[in-house]
Amino acid sequence: MAGRRSDQRSVSAWRPRVPGVVEVFHAHYTEYAYPMHVHDAWTLLIVDDGAVRYDLDRHEHGTPHDTVSLLPPHVPHNGSPATPDGFRKRVLYLDASRLGDELIGPAVDAPDLRDPLLRRRVGRLHTALARPGDELEAESRLTFVGERLRSHLAPRHEAGAARRDPALARRLRELLDERIVEGIGLAEAAALVPAHPAHLVRAFSGAYGIAPHQYLMSRRVDRARRLLLAGTSPADVAGATGFYDQAHLTRHFKRLVGVTPGRYRGSGGR
Repeated sequence: MAGRRSDQRSVSAWRPRVPGVVEVFHAHYTEYAYPMHVHDAWTLLIVDDGAVRYDLDRHEHGTPHDTVSLLPPHVPHNGSPATPDGFRKRVLYLDASRLGDELIGPAVDAPDLRDPLLRRRVGRLHTALARPGDELEAESRLTFVGERLRSHLAPRHEAGAARRDPALARRLRELLDERIVEGIGLAEAAALVPAHPAHLVRAFSGAYGIAPHQYLMSRRVDRARRLLLAGTSPADVAGATGFYDQAHLTRHFKRLVGVTPGRYRGSGGR
């Protein structure tokens, strides 16, 4: 048919090494429409371009760009473009360790959340999940996303304002110092301390003015500087200091030092 717009589809999917995340899924569709289907995981959806309309529990919903949509597991839904050029979306599939079954009913009643802070947090979480080696940052961001979601769906169960806990912060710092190279996940750290992950991150940030993942990367960069000045190549330094690869080292090194590891090594550190 003359003038018909061609159907375009592009997807990217992966499973990160972050507890609770079953899958990350990014997609751009111009005409494709999902039929009715279910997932066994929670679907956390943001739309970056265009909009999606969908039916959930026989009610129609929509996802403009400033909305975060949370679709519960085992509840049928579909999805189709609501704008002429289709939509571009980013999706997280989360298991029950992040959101429990008690929230399914509230999510069915109100799946679309207009919350700018939550929208920014989900976007930053996707950014962290796309960077191998930044799992501690992603896990921390996911913890606060889950907490924000629960505040919408079950506000009466939320804890009060976070309290200062310098002893807890010091214990986490000791754990991070012990595992600069191998690293530690937030869930494991919270189990060892023990403390709720969100409280653990808040206590650390409140005590030291820096998030745990930022502290860990700073310590790794310090070690990298010493090795670079000793003549070790950036590729070898990356492996010796806990970075995922040389690109991961370069990104954090340049952010903290202002130059690439290669330039720093060549300058003698001056």
